[in-house]
Amino acid sequence: MTDFEYKLQKYAELAVKIGVQIQKGQNLIINAALDSAELVRLIVKEAYNEGARFVKVNWSDDTVTRLRYDMAADESFLDDPKWYAGEMLEYIENGAAVLHVISADPDLLNGVSPERLTNHQKTYSKAMTKYREYQMANYFTWSIVAAPSPAWAAKVFPHLPADQQVDALWEAIFRTVRIDQPDPIAAWRQHIDQLSQKADYLNSKKFSKLHYVAPGTNLTIELPEGHLWVAAESENGKGVPFLANLPTEEVFTVPKKTGVNGTVTSTKPLSYNGNIINDFSLTFENGKIIGYKAEVGEATLQRLVEMDDGAKYLGEVALVPHDSPISQSGLLFYNTLFDENASNHLAIGAGYAFTIEGGAGMSKEQMEAAGINQSTIHVDFMIGSAEMDIYGVSADGQQVQIFNKGSWAI
Repeated sequence: MTDFEYKLQKYAELAVKIGVQIQKGQNLIINAALDSAELVRLIVKEAYNEGARFVKVNWSDDTVTRLRYDMAADESFLDDPKWYAGEMLEYIENGAAVLHVISADPDLLNGVSPERLTNHQKTYSKAMTKYREYQMANYFTWSIVAAPSPAWAAKVFPHLPADQQVDALWEAIFRTVRIDQPDPIAAWRQHIDQLSQKADYLNSKKFSKLHYVAPGTNLTIELPEGHLWVAAESENGKGVPFLANLPTEEVFTVPKKTGVNGTVTSTKPLSYNGNIINDFSLTFENGKIIGYKAEVGEATLQRLVEMDDGAKYLGEVALVPHDSPISQSGLLFYNTLFDENASNHLAIGAGYAFTIEGGAGMSKEQMEAAGINQSTIHVDFMIGSAEMDIYGVSADGQQVQIFNKGSWAI
């Protein structure tokens, strides 16, 4: 077994044992691109070794996806994918876990008709409404891992010869998910415990709001009553633990929908819907985005914040130290799974139901009444840097510095 084969096997084990934490007799649905086939085959085998009842793989291909956007009939982007939504709902309502193996080209849909992108996004989001509600409440087990594609690797390592780019991205991914540790699973258990300690501290403080200060950023975010800070590991509706993201470095909660005021400036590019948005800022008043600008991709940013009414509000606030391993790598992945774990970040769109007391059992109306934003989207964007300070403010106005120059101060 080569060194690469050994690491790939360990990665597959991590996805199954730490990511979805498959249970005996459980079905597993894997959504994956063809570029990830070698890893996916190992994941399938590992899942069966752990007692999975059935593993189904839904394959996709960047080239086929782009061909559709370039050549399909306009009206096809308005077709309701009821068949896919119905299939996924049937699986998860019967206890299946879902694993996404992502590897898309960050520039895949660059130049595609904005109308086609918007129509597809809205139609797909509407069809997947119930699935997304289940996901936001952690009703079922779900996790995300990544594998390189040639186009993605070329974006991250443009200075390397083409025949070295994919290998370089594999090694970078292996480091971020701690495959370079003697016992990756034990390393993840320790890391989960450390993140949980941060979440416990923040929950004990019950801050009423956060104040962010950095170049281009002066932002205040109120936190709703009963908010919960959550670390890496979650539990599904049956109390079975899972890890939604591999890698993860964040501790996060939900903001009060109408309690965001000020301006925030991005610090990393955002790859959204196959297009890059970069050097952008958002201005909020009473929670709502009232102004925005971007040096790159402003039209894409506009489509994002106009996707629906909820897309003009925030649904997540996440704390990630600037000295995290992904940040210290100095790499820009052009992929939110990685870049959000190198930086403090926020999310436009829906809030997670499980980040407020009793949220998993709330209706949409109850969530709104509790101050939790509802939307068809949830898109993270990165705002952290080595110059960012964050203060927690208690109900009586006392301030505690929780981030100093980009990293934990607690």
